[in-house]
Amino acid sequence: MREVYSDVFQFRGSHYDFGYWQGELLKDSPILPNRAKQWESRKKRHFNIKKDEAIQAILRFAPGILDELYGLADALKMSIEEALVEFGGYYLEYGKSGCSIFTTSDFLVRNYDNHPISYEGRYVLYQPTDQGYAAIGPTMQITGRTDGINEKGLAMGYNFVNRINSGDGFVCNMVGRILLEVCSSVDEAVSLLQEIPHRTTFSYCLMDPNGQAAIVEASPRNVIVRYGNACTNHFETLTNENRYRMDESVQRLERIQSGGEHVTKDFEAFQLMNSKEKGVFSNKYGAWAGTLHTALYLPKEKIAWFALGGNRMPVIIDFEKWLQGEKVNIRKIKGKLESTTPFINMEFDL
Repeated sequence: MREVYSDVFQFRGSHYDFGYWQGELLKDSPILPNRAKQWESRKKRHFNIKKDEAIQAILRFAPGILDELYGLADALKMSIEEALVEFGGYYLEYGKSGCSIFTTSDFLVRNYDNHPISYEGRYVLYQPTDQGYAAIGPTMQITGRTDGINEKGLAMGYNFVNRINSGDGFVCNMVGRILLEVCSSVDEAVSLLQEIPHRTTFSYCLMDPNGQAAIVEASPRNVIVRYGNACTNHFETLTNENRYRMDESVQRLERIQSGGEHVTKDFEAFQLMNSKEKGVFSNKYGAWAGTLHTALYLPKEKIAWFALGGNRMPVIIDFEKWLQGEKVNIRKIKGKLESTTPFINMEFDL
């Protein structure tokens, strides 16, 4: 077993100030040095950024995030090209992962599955004062979000499907951040997903306070919307985009669907995903498919649940109260994984 943790960060202010503040924090964090070691062998192949194209794409969909990137660049004494590579979420290849999502008319619950060495251990609450919606959720590549809920009650999570035949566009975590940044409903999120360029192939699961939910199957070539209450790591409509081997994904989906038939309450749904005995939670960390966190979002109440590892009681954050100015008195969320590998926010030798 390995003890792990996510640092909890809270910020209210402009996007530039938010970026600068995060950059100052990163100076004393192991995240960037650890990630630089991981990425060293991939840089020549995957880090070719067309600066102007990337900037124009971010400006088109979420201009506040560009200000955040400039703040990060200034704090870390980087060029904007370097900041786009590190934090821009445009072009950079995304590794394979697992993930499972289940929804009812009241909540969205998800398992985020990946290798611990890919995980930043950052859980962020941000309320912008210049533009865009406030949101809460775990980060990826600092500026991106793996899942979350915003001030309008739009909840989002994504599931990996395929990284073959990638195109020019945003990676999943930046797509997730942009959804939370600019969309107030499932309908708006669907429209954005149909317009935004996608780097690789993912499902995006959406839910809003009206109880509306949707699953968007998105690849660099096609985007469709379907309706259902469970999603894992394969498409059900754009089946030509699926990986050759998807038996485990299908089995996990069947476990969610059969278990979900008896779920009526949020805690029952959380246990369905987080309990090691239910067959959805995964310990396959070496295969980049182990469950790192379980998150549950209640759009009507704007409440977020979060746990690291399996068989855990969730940390519950009332995001609505935070939006009204109440501070969250949590600095770290702790958990345990059946792995020897820590998160990259922790000191260790690669």
